[in-house]
Amino acid sequence: MTSRTYAIADLHGRYDLLERALWSIKAHAKGVKHKIITLGDYIDRGPQSKGIIETLMEAQARGLPFICLKGNHEDMMVQTLRKPLDHNWWIANGGGTTLMSYGHVRYGDYDPTVVPEAHIDWMDQLPLYHVDAHRVFVHAYVKQGVPLEQQGTELLLWSRYPVGAEDGYRDLHVVHGHDWFEDGPKIFKGRTNLDTRAYHTGRLVVGVFDDDQPGGPIGAIEIKGDPR
Repeated sequence: MTSRTYAIADLHGRYDLLERALWSIKAHAKGVKHKIITLGDYIDRGPQSKGIIETLMEAQARGLPFICLKGNHEDMMVQTLRKPLDHNWWIANGGGTTLMSYGHVRYGDYDPTVVPEAHIDWMDQLPLYHVDAHRVFVHAYVKQGVPLEQQGTELLLWSRYPVGAEDGYRDLHVVHGHDWFEDGPKIFKGRTNLDTRAYHTGRLVVGVFDDDQPGGPIGAIEIKGDPR
């Protein structure tokens, strides 16, 4: 094995789980060349969205092998703060806890100036997918028969696979989150869904992939914290 990829889905403000995951990945890799891909939805619902964003931004700024993808919750936040849209759309989907992590005292307060512009820029510029020799990493979904560069945010960030669908993308295995199963991850012939509703269950599962081997994960790292 020459290198590994570790994939982390849907943290939703659980900085405690991210911190444990990063330590666990370091121990698991044991000097093997590796990269970490985070599949989006860093914010909302859980209590420490700001801490997750700061940690990921700092890791990339230091040149560490992190590839951070955009999720639909980052899309909501950026659209709400930049356009602006009716902020209740975002708040109702967990945005209130994100603003509290940036300094709001009460859930439902709305002052977008508490979020640093650098954080909004970072989220806005996150890629929608990452492709390597054997896999496509994405937040939610990839549609067969459509070039990746022609698939927009509605498909890649918001869509869901039918229950039990085996779909990959061409000859590539799809690794995604977005659609939670508390007893996950769910591993199929063509795709792996890593979303275990970690913000609520306190259970995060990191997928471990051999960069030279096609298909699904060769293993997993289970992180356990307090349920909410």
